[in-house]
Amino acid sequence: MMPYIDDSPSSSPHLSSKSRSSRDTLSSGSLESSKSTELDLEKGLEMRKWVLSGILASEETYLSHLEALLLPMKPLKAAATTSQPVLTIQQIETIFFKVPELYEIHREFYDGLLPRVQQWNHHQRVGDLFQKLANQLGLYRAFVDNYTVAVETAERCCQANTQFAEISENLKVRTTKDCRDQTTKSTLEALLYKPVDKVTRSTLVLHDLLKHTPPSHPDHPLLQDALRISQNFLSSINEEITPRRQSMTVKKGENRQLLKDRFMVELVEGNRKLRHVFLFTDLLLCAKLKKQMGGKSQQYDCKWYIPLADLTFQAADESEPPPIPQVPDEEIDALKVKISQIRAEIQREKRANKGTKAAERLRKKLSEQESLLLLASPNMALRVHNRNGKSYMFLISSDYERAEWRETIREQQKKSGFKSFSLSSMELQMLTNSCMKLQTDHHIPLSANKEDDDDPGLYGFLNVIVHSASGLKQSLNLYCTLEVDSFGYFVNKAKTRVYRYTTEPNWNEEFEIELEGSQTLRLLCYEKCYSKSRLNKDDGESTDRIMGKGQVLLDPQSLQGKDWQRTVVPMNGIEVKLSMKFTSREFSLKRLSSQKQAGVFGVKISVVTKREHSKVPYIVRQCLEEIERRGMEEVGIYRVSGVATDIQALKAAFDANNKDVSVMMSEMDVNAIAGTLKLYFRDLPEPLFTDELYSNFAVGVALSDSVAKESCMLNLLLSLPEPNLVTFLFLLDHLKRVAEKESINKMSLHNLATVFGPTLLRPSEKDSKIPANPTQPISMSDSWSLEVMSQVQVLLYFLQLETIPTPDSKRQSILFSTEV
Repeated sequence: MMPYIDDSPSSSPHLSSKSRSSRDTLSSGSLESSKSTELDLEKGLEMRKWVLSGILASEETYLSHLEALLLPMKPLKAAATTSQPVLTIQQIETIFFKVPELYEIHREFYDGLLPRVQQWNHHQRVGDLFQKLANQLGLYRAFVDNYTVAVETAERCCQANTQFAEISENLKVRTTKDCRDQTTKSTLEALLYKPVDKVTRSTLVLHDLLKHTPPSHPDHPLLQDALRISQNFLSSINEEITPRRQSMTVKKGENRQLLKDRFMVELVEGNRKLRHVFLFTDLLLCAKLKKQMGGKSQQYDCKWYIPLADLTFQAADESEPPPIPQVPDEEIDALKVKISQIRAEIQREKRANKGTKAAERLRKKLSEQESLLLLASPNMALRVHNRNGKSYMFLISSDYERAEWRETIREQQKKSGFKSFSLSSMELQMLTNSCMKLQTDHHIPLSANKEDDDDPGLYGFLNVIVHSASGLKQSLNLYCTLEVDSFGYFVNKAKTRVYRYTTEPNWNEEFEIELEGSQTLRLLCYEKCYSKSRLNKDDGESTDRIMGKGQVLLDPQSLQGKDWQRTVVPMNGIEVKLSMKFTSREFSLKRLSSQKQAGVFGVKISVVTKREHSKVPYIVRQCLEEIERRGMEEVGIYRVSGVATDIQALKAAFDANNKDVSVMMSEMDVNAIAGTLKLYFRDLPEPLFTDELYSNFAVGVALSDSVAKESCMLNLLLSLPEPNLVTFLFLLDHLKRVAEKESINKMSLHNLATVFGPTLLRPSEKDSKIPANPTQPISMSDSWSLEVMSQVQVLLYFLQLETIPTPDSKRQSILFSTEV
């Protein structure tokens, strides 16, 4: 056991003299500012050591790959002079062209860097080594030029000689991880690609190192020179990739009567396609916006149409609908990160008043990324069928919107006088041409299309209590769902329990919903259909019936106060009572400092584990044990909100050290137990990953080189205090087991990282970038979105690692001998 150190803040004497001059006050402020600058500089230089350690680890791995290539070269050359050669000298020189020279320059670089890192101090210089290595990059030009010939020659030799084929498929690479003398198998083709991959990453490594080298450091100009040489070299061998751009500019106008139009995603042969759907008084038209060609005005291309007389929501045949391809959450979050970054750049351009050209380029880039987000996001099917047999599927993210389309079409179909018809090619062309003037939805429904002074929406957490419903004519089994808009489209965020057979359901359930630029809360009330004879089979699926739907605008002014706001949502004769309370992210993400010693919530983890004589707090062990007992197959475990009153009851029981807490847990909904565990980590006065290391983790996960990243992240992880480290590893092991049942509980590693990342890493108030001024409007800069996503990425990185060293092997697992 490590010795216990109480790191709670000590009391400091207050300055009582009121007669100090303004000069003294300024000096004091300057001193504090100077100390803060020195502290930031110290942290940056410390991070420089971690980056260099990671570069060393990457170099060691690269050298092991080159060694594996060189290993068969000598015996092949020796055999080439015998009567039974495996390869000719010319073939050997072609396949292994410049590999010995590459090995020598990187061996020299590694041998020069290793002792400097091992004897580290903040004044240590390494820039000369990187500058020299950059000046030798010309060797890679020869390798790259010969690469294709080398691979083709190796392939021909494998086909002609079984002995060489065996050798090339079973090359042994020395394993450097954990300093174990082990080997892994690799192919010749894979190893020949390593130098190509290495040279394309050379600038990324230098960027990482320069980022943490102060301009005043002697290494800075040398590293800048090395980066310049590397960039010039890469620009001579890399092809530029022109990003695809989409333009959605259209003109307003009026012509034919149009009921509804919307940009939607159509599923065509398993692929997502962006479409513009027009509902006219007599037909549904699906069109694609053509790419704008040199100076020509934009036009639509008709993909298909169905007369309303022939449109149905039920397929004529009972064929199985095609499966919906799911886009991984990681890809969707990556798009959100890019969108947030581009938004921030647009705001910087606007503040700098640098003109409109750069801003216009950024807006086009933003439109492209948001088009991709629109394509990737929806997963809810809206199927329409032609009575003649053809079926089509749209993907929508909101059941509210899907219901609107169905209702509008059905209301129009009820009107008399509709007959089946077909349009001639000329009529169809005229109708499609008119769409450009008729459309009401001119842009993809995302945030790129908001004007700069538009309402940016709310960022933070909305607590909603769904109280009760009235106005029902008959007893039904009822539940409600809540949707909010996020990044421009609506998503389902919460669902109440089913209230059985009643005309006046009283749910009284509270939910905490995260808002990301949200402006509207939607509420849907469903009848739960248990009887198969009463199932609504729209879209070929068995679904519960929507009894009513309504929405509430999220007004920043009315939600500004701390009190609950009560409201009634009318929907089709039904009224649902709600209470809402909003906490902006500026305040909801703050950790509160605490001097509390009793209980467990809000108490330092080191205090709790010392008191309990344990390595992992009792509350963590109990919650995980109960969830593993009966919650591993619960859909949305950790994501679905638990009932707030149950969570508060468990919190009070743990704080009071109630001996019956295990009995309470066994009788509660498992989502409440999951919510209690998350609340414990959220209430810690310091994050589990500590304030001191928080920024280093964020920097480490952004490193470009995978080997350097792993070395840096593991070193940082093993630098955590023992209670924090052991508790995290205990939790991590559990979360990986949860993800193993993803096919049942729908909780992937990424979903779990999204839930727990901010909970485990969110810094204390003093280390937070949150604006401190409480008079600011309720909003959030995009930098906050990026910070939250960075926290998700840190946890996701550890969840995806196959093995993580245990605390017992802490020292042995660190690649280089450094203090932690």
